[in-house]
Amino acid sequence: MKIRFLPLIVAVLCAESALNAASVDFVRDVRPVLEKHCYSCHGPEKQKGGLRLDVKSAAMKGGEEHAPNIIPGKAKESPLLIAVRGEDEDLKMPPKGERLSAAEVEILTRWVTEGAEWPEGVDSVKLVDARAHWSFQPMTNPEVPEPAKRGWARDPMDRFILKRLEQEGLQPSPEASRAAWIRRVSFDLTGLPPTPEQVMGFETDSKPDACERVVDAMLSSPRFGEQWAQHWLDLVRYADTHGFEVNTERPNAWPYRDYVIRAMNADVPYNEFVRQQLAGDRLGQDAATGFLVTASVLLPGQIGADDASKRLARQDSLDEIVVNTSQTFLGLSVGCARCHNHKFDPISAKDYYAMQAFFAGVEYRDRPLQTPEGEAARQRAKEVREQIARLEKQLGDLAPLARSGVARAEVNAKVNVDRFAPVKTRKVKLTIEATNSLEPCIDELEVFNVDGVNVALALSGAMVNACGQTLVADRHDLRFLNDGKYGNSRSWMSNEKGKGWVVLEFPQEHVVERVVWGRDREGKFTDRLATQYRIEVEESEGVWQVVADGSDRTRKEVPGARRKPAVFQGEGLPEADRKKGQKWFAQKQNLEGELRRVEDESKVFAGVFREPDLIRVLNRGNPEQPKEEVTPAVPASFGKYQLPATAKEADRRIALADWITRPDHPLTARVMVNRIWQWHFGTGIVDTPSDFGVMGTQPSHPELLDWLAQEFVRGGWSMKQLHRRIVLSATYRQSAEYRADAAAKDADARLLWRFPPRRLMAENIRDTMLAVSGQINFEMFGRGFNLFHQRGGLAGFTPVEAFGPDGYKRMIYAHKVRREPDAVFGAFDCPDAGLSTSRRRESMTPVQALNLMNSRFALDVASAFGQRVQREGGKEVPGQIQRAYLLALGRAATEQEVGECRPVVESHGLGALCRALLNSNEFLFLP
Repeated sequence: MKIRFLPLIVAVLCAESALNAASVDFVRDVRPVLEKHCYSCHGPEKQKGGLRLDVKSAAMKGGEEHAPNIIPGKAKESPLLIAVRGEDEDLKMPPKGERLSAAEVEILTRWVTEGAEWPEGVDSVKLVDARAHWSFQPMTNPEVPEPAKRGWARDPMDRFILKRLEQEGLQPSPEASRAAWIRRVSFDLTGLPPTPEQVMGFETDSKPDACERVVDAMLSSPRFGEQWAQHWLDLVRYADTHGFEVNTERPNAWPYRDYVIRAMNADVPYNEFVRQQLAGDRLGQDAATGFLVTASVLLPGQIGADDASKRLARQDSLDEIVVNTSQTFLGLSVGCARCHNHKFDPISAKDYYAMQAFFAGVEYRDRPLQTPEGEAARQRAKEVREQIARLEKQLGDLAPLARSGVARAEVNAKVNVDRFAPVKTRKVKLTIEATNSLEPCIDELEVFNVDGVNVALALSGAMVNACGQTLVADRHDLRFLNDGKYGNSRSWMSNEKGKGWVVLEFPQEHVVERVVWGRDREGKFTDRLATQYRIEVEESEGVWQVVADGSDRTRKEVPGARRKPAVFQGEGLPEADRKKGQKWFAQKQNLEGELRRVEDESKVFAGVFREPDLIRVLNRGNPEQPKEEVTPAVPASFGKYQLPATAKEADRRIALADWITRPDHPLTARVMVNRIWQWHFGTGIVDTPSDFGVMGTQPSHPELLDWLAQEFVRGGWSMKQLHRRIVLSATYRQSAEYRADAAAKDADARLLWRFPPRRLMAENIRDTMLAVSGQINFEMFGRGFNLFHQRGGLAGFTPVEAFGPDGYKRMIYAHKVRREPDAVFGAFDCPDAGLSTSRRRESMTPVQALNLMNSRFALDVASAFGQRVQREGGKEVPGQIQRAYLLALGRAATEQEVGECRPVVESHGLGALCRALLNSNEFLFLP
């Protein structure tokens, strides 16, 4: 039997040997194994770890963890084979479910060993190279088209629009009326309506350059910069608070806002505008670098004390800078590559961290403003401090010495002034033994020498120590005890109820005679007051002498008492001394107000620049899993542009700015031209203005976009020149009238067969209400006015309802609280600076009408508007109605409107009519 079957056995063995000798075929042998075990996680539907194994180009490229994953000819070194063999428990694949059999592993091993041959044309799909996307390609030089009815065009850009309309069987709309056009262009360029006199003058101006002169005047107006800076501030997330849970104030953020307004008014070329915001500290525009730190940030007190929390917070702060830079200037979502290679755009995780390396030396913090204005403010602050010190000494001379048995005069009920016989020391200690409630709190501890100089300031080298503290980020911190700032928001708080101590140590000995300190010299809080205390000076090492204590006080604050303005308390003094004290104290108060102002002008929240950190690629964005080191470089798909690891901090930012502003950069000019187009027409040529990547939309007029971008660069990157070109074009001058036939083909008017109507921005609505009522305050720049009674904090933002002249400035000058919309105009889609707003949405809600009809602001403005109309409209009601229409809507009222409004005015007054006009669509929408 055995002999009989021997030929069969030999034949089988021979066949098996022949099979083993044959090359592994990808389609027959390999793909079935991959399909069975790998495609569910690494196939067309899902690509875990960025690895895709069903397409040759992707499989050979590898994933985020291993690239390449397949190394032809090296089976032992290929991560794919290591994973399927299960040699490393952490890398074992598949992690769950059925494992590969020994025969399947052998097939893959032989395939790789033989060179991993993967024939072309066998994949079911062909991946598109993201680098071939239109926006990553060089700008083209399209020829201006020749539409059939080219006589309509006023500018070459009109011919691009008209050609596309003709291709779609559409025609442009008739030109808007002169009144409508001047109102439209005035709102667009200045954010305010034209005056009735401007409208009338333009309507009767028959000169051929009438439109050009109107536009030039508006472009030259300081109001232009205010309007267009608002668009930019939306984009970069500007706010005057830090954000996140505590949301404390950024008191020195506003210089960046003012820089943007000035740059827009000065028509700073856009390429220089970009460079200044990235490296203005080296280009004479220090405040411009506020751009780098406009986003939210976690402050030291909000970050965990452990090193891991600090590393994560640092990564978050750097990420905000990378995201802000890439989406603002390049229209790219580079931040998506923080944890893994970008899913759609040609940006790897390594590219992301190489971009991060440009900013590795930037910290979010206040610093001195390095400009002539900042230096002048610092010099003036020094002079004011010296004047205050002299007044403090003079006031102190009126008060008897502490511990003398004579009742002393207090300068201010909210301030303790302890004066004693001059003593030489290097240390002063304040010990609080009891309070009226909770832990003691001190806003500033000052120690004056016999020359009236405060020697306790940190700027003078004084160091402070304490028993402990209750730390609240940017509010309560030991470093605030001698920083020269008053108020609860810059104070030290003990961590022990009812008591605590602090010690000031000077760099050298001083002869001191007065200690001044307070709980809250802004007068907002009366809790946590020290009721028993003592002040000591160190005579020798470890030997302390008491020089003053709570028994020397003439009176104490009464908890819960109604706060009164600070006054000079001169009980017990001769009349002549009391009057001198009152005069000196009033002078001191005025100087303290000036000091706060000039100190604000000397600082900027624009980041602190230091030695750059070492940047590494982080596995899945985890700071605890660092990988290889990277040096500053732009994404590899844009070419090789890299700096050495030794590059200095400022040189890194300058190099990045130079690359972004190259005239041949495929994105920079396109992105900004598109933004300006969108801010005029409501929608950009690309209607995803901050995403020009693969997932962004295709341009509606690609040739026009490239032509405008090229013209923009050739014109010296002038933004005003582009604005002028657009608002004088035939496309912009079209009527906004609806046409059903055109709307049936292009409902959103993306092809611009008419001017697309849109509502005014929230800021424009508020500013226009103030303008027509005659209340607007055109004072520019400086610290923002308050929309809320709080300038920052955890919650409870109570809105200001009644404003004084300062609150009637344009809304761009309001103190902007992040994530807290304005009580009235927040309903009109005013961004809260939590996210970049490249395009404002336009909602319609009942709250909008209620706010404009019933809010205190609206009622006050309508009343003032009515009073203005009464002054300017004559004694007769019809004339008053006409004046109200001219001011609010830029046109005369019709006879029918006068007839309908007259009974309202006679029954309810002009305020009621003005209130109705301020709520009308004609008032709220561009014509």
